[in-house]
Amino acid sequence: MCGARRGRRFVLTPAVSAPRATEAVIRVEALTKRYGDLVAVDGISLAVERGEIFGILGPNGAGKTTTLEMIEGLRRPDGGGVVVDGLPVWPDPNDVKRRIGVQLQATALFDYQRLHEIIYIFGSCYGIHRGRDACVALLERVGLADKAEAFVDELSGGQAQRLSIALALVNDPVVTFLDEPTTGLDPRARRALWDVIGEINRDGTTVVLTTHYMEEAERLCDRVAVMDRGRIMALDVPRALITRLGAEATVRFDLSDRVPAADLCLLDGATDCRAVENGYEVVADDAQRTVVSLLELARTRGLRVAHLDIKGADLEDVFLSMTGRKLSDDEDEANASALKKRRRFGFGGGR
Repeated sequence: MCGARRGRRFVLTPAVSAPRATEAVIRVEALTKRYGDLVAVDGISLAVERGEIFGILGPNGAGKTTTLEMIEGLRRPDGGGVVVDGLPVWPDPNDVKRRIGVQLQATALFDYQRLHEIIYIFGSCYGIHRGRDACVALLERVGLADKAEAFVDELSGGQAQRLSIALALVNDPVVTFLDEPTTGLDPRARRALWDVIGEINRDGTTVVLTTHYMEEAERLCDRVAVMDRGRIMALDVPRALITRLGAEATVRFDLSDRVPAADLCLLDGATDCRAVENGYEVVADDAQRTVVSLLELARTRGLRVAHLDIKGADLEDVFLSMTGRKLSDDEDEANASALKKRRRFGFGGGR
């Protein structure tokens, strides 16, 4: 059993799925990082299979970026070990760095360099000297072939992120790491970048990405590690995590008068309930039965139900069940932080 009811509340037991019989391109064992008294990454272990898109999902401060940086060889761990493509990352990460591609949260580039020139310069750092046509071909992989002669400062936010992914591919990496690649982008640009990431993976590159967007993790990732406060709370296929929650949907509504949230936990089919800013949310294993029970409760108490909405269970509900808070609460803060980083350090910051 992966979960248990405590009273009327369903609690998802932290669990890691049994590894499938495939080759692991990344193995992490008891990885730990401390900053004084703060344990940023608390002894995590995981394996990434060759050819998959693996996501690390969690809020700001969960330890996602620190974990990636230790795997990439950019930040030395205080404990544990990492092996990438058969090579130990530490104590000497140089051999591993030649085999991976890294897209950071912010990238500083010269404003007045043409895109094909930037591709050439980054490739030359790996001893790869592409002609112009080969540089344009790499830009084409991320949908920027028509911008080959453009300067960096002429790019939109979504185009700039696609360029940063192209730069992570200049050495034909075995694994490409993407650290919150779509944070700060509008929904249209975000979805366009999802298509780019999916195409890169279909071309044979293993992708490891961090995100705090549930939809992104569900749409892109073969498997997801849910991370909070430096620990992996659960790791599995997104749909398996949702199924293990035991919930079909979240029923959202408002009532004409306030009632104790605990009363709503007594609705038929309810597994969890809570008062929220604009009404109530009830997590249900049978949404239809719960709505019928809700309407009956409202009738007997002389209440009116308004703004009734039913949303299928997703990774937001999984995270809420494990931590008691919503992952989406961090989205506005994360978007503002990303825009601030890009204004200061990122594209357009080289003047």
